[in-house]
Amino acid sequence: MKNDSISRVLLLLLLAVVLLCLAPLVAYPLFLIKLMCVALLAASLNLLIGYVGLLSFGHAMFYGAASYVTGYVVKAWGVDGAVGILAGVAVAAAIGFVTGLLAIRRQGIYFSMITLAFAQLIYFLSLRMPFTGGEDGLQNVPRPMLLGVINTADNLTLYYAVLVIVGFGFWLIHRTVHSPFGQVLRAIRDNEPRAISLGYRVNRYKLIAFTLSAALAGLAGATKVLAFQLATLADVGWNTSGEALLICIVGGLQTLLGPVVGALLIVSMEHYLASFAEWVLIIQGLVFVVVVMSFRKGIVGQLQASRKLRREREQNAAAAALRS
Repeated sequence: MKNDSISRVLLLLLLAVVLLCLAPLVAYPLFLIKLMCVALLAASLNLLIGYVGLLSFGHAMFYGAASYVTGYVVKAWGVDGAVGILAGVAVAAAIGFVTGLLAIRRQGIYFSMITLAFAQLIYFLSLRMPFTGGEDGLQNVPRPMLLGVINTADNLTLYYAVLVIVGFGFWLIHRTVHSPFGQVLRAIRDNEPRAISLGYRVNRYKLIAFTLSAALAGLAGATKVLAFQLATLADVGWNTSGEALLICIVGGLQTLLGPVVGALLIVSMEHYLASFAEWVLIIQGLVFVVVVMSFRKGIVGQLQASRKLRREREQNAAAAALRS
């Protein structure tokens, strides 16, 4: 039974890889790149909310800060794209570490308000710092070589490079969640006093998780600026944080695929319904209400719960048949 389950997972993974490789043949590569970057941003937030129980209202600060830093480093210094991405991720992780040092001392809404306050601070710095371009943003960021051999000027080549980068981000989240470290995070989420009584240094685990989440959000932002050659105040605005949270709720918290499904739904609506102008927000609101009312655990979460319930019923029926 266990071998059949592993074979099924490997088959689904192989099918997903094939579909992702063929996706640029039916959809615009830059649209797919945006979808992947937004999905990684939402997944980084989902790691924090779903598996640690920390609700952040300011995740856009990591996404946007990495966008500005990567864009500036690549444009001003002319370095390799990988160096620019590493610089953006490092800055995002540093901001996450400093923010986390203060935020994890509080719980609930107070934690969320501290993250929002820091996000507003980063927004102000992005508006006032001389290298950010102010309200015009950081424009005309060149597309550099990646690792000295990958020419990102071609959209199709860039798509596959971003696919590898985002795939690495999701793999890291998966490994974190299914590691002993991830099990401790779940214990903290479910019952923090008990985790403390068992001897775990809860604040240290929270800080590591918060910094890792910030770095992953920074990876999404750094990748985004190389693809779209632009970093703007929208990247660090509270709307971006709200959209990431909305994607997590729609797709399903505590699931790896939830942010992907949520991003596919929300980003597709923004892209294909752009001609409806402000009506897009109304449509998104209606979709959000329908999902919350119909899928209490999000789309993916509800499907997984239904499948688990059906499997339990089948096992109970089989056990009852054996007893009779």
